[in-house]
Amino acid sequence: MTPDVWMILAFAGLLIAGVPVAFSLALSGAVGIVIGLSPDMLATLGTNTYNSIAKYPLIAIPLFILTGLIFERAGVALRLVRFAQALIGPRHGGLALVAVLVCMIMGGMSGSGPADAAAVAMVMLPSMTKAGYPKPFSATLIAASASTAILIPPSVALILYSIVVPGVDLRALFAAGLFPGVLAGLALLLPALLVARRYGWEGGTPLEGAERLTVRDTFRQALPALFAPVLILGGLRSGLFTPTEAAVVAVAYGAVVGLFLTRELSWRDLWELFGEAAIISGVVMLIIALAGIFAWAGTMLGTFRHLAEWIIGLTDNGVLLLILVMLAVLVAGMLLDAISIYLIMMPILIPVMQHFEWNPVWFGILLAMNIAIGQFTPPVAVNLMVTTEVAKIRLEQTLGWALLFVVAMGCALALVAIFPSIALWLPRVLGYNVD
Repeated sequence: MTPDVWMILAFAGLLIAGVPVAFSLALSGAVGIVIGLSPDMLATLGTNTYNSIAKYPLIAIPLFILTGLIFERAGVALRLVRFAQALIGPRHGGLALVAVLVCMIMGGMSGSGPADAAAVAMVMLPSMTKAGYPKPFSATLIAASASTAILIPPSVALILYSIVVPGVDLRALFAAGLFPGVLAGLALLLPALLVARRYGWEGGTPLEGAERLTVRDTFRQALPALFAPVLILGGLRSGLFTPTEAAVVAVAYGAVVGLFLTRELSWRDLWELFGEAAIISGVVMLIIALAGIFAWAGTMLGTFRHLAEWIIGLTDNGVLLLILVMLAVLVAGMLLDAISIYLIMMPILIPVMQHFEWNPVWFGILLAMNIAIGQFTPPVAVNLMVTTEVAKIRLEQTLGWALLFVVAMGCALALVAIFPSIALWLPRVLGYNVD
């Protein structure tokens, strides 16, 4: 067998054995280097791991992670829920509508599906259960809605995509993700409302302490949270700051909101959140760093080129191949996190994308939508793991509802694939380069 085959087999074997993705990437890359190049080339491991994370745009990832944690602790989710519920009023499926809307707004602050799911589930699940919604339905709906955080800017996954794929403007990616993210949320909302009406689930049970609050009162309380996405996206559009600087602004704004406006965040809490964000970011950066070994070995051995040529050789029909790629990414999203998928698959998919002349911004949004579906699709389903833990139910209880929402978001994905302008219209209007 050739060295690149040994490397792929080593990676697959390590994953099956339960070795974490980061170490599977590093060890299999080392196997490829030893067999295909020379044991002396192991001296490059340190350089490759450093070069993988020594990129200025990556600073935005830990900062947006910290932003999500700060807004979660600052009580923003509760205020958004109260405002949405006061605005919608009592109706069948009202709380389902509230859950979807709040998840989408929170996604515009955190950029992380699991963080979004945790924040909204803590607030919404007790109220939805009291209103008659089954816990498996509520947990699945929140997990699916939180997956839109990977599309609605700022998105940690899109930041990484802009780094992995050369020449892609992150601002264009952020703009391109907005309408598909909203479309995905609406696609989830439609079956949720139909099911709620079918079973007569009421959405008019108010949250504790919210019985006498009017739309004006709740809007005033939620205004700082609603302004956060406007601040981030408005600053990017105006050129006032870069995406990385936007992450710094988001952290500072979140701290001001929590410390001085909602007053639910103390200086001690802020210090603890720094540590929590450092731990989460450390895991992310470790994956990126060790993936650099795998990427360098795969490039030197020609592994990625060989795999790309094999994929291209499957068919000359670009549409059929796009469907096959989307299915492969969907399966990967059911087993791996978004960061690992981008680092493993993009070196292979970039030549395929260039061969068929797929728009890189549009293709990036399609990948993100696939990965979003994977975030609430068992067996792994990171978002669903978070919400089922909050709801104190088993993951397998949500399988039926998960399939319903997979079909719904799959329809949204198909629309974006068939009509690329859904993703590309806004960045073109804003003057970003998407071609």
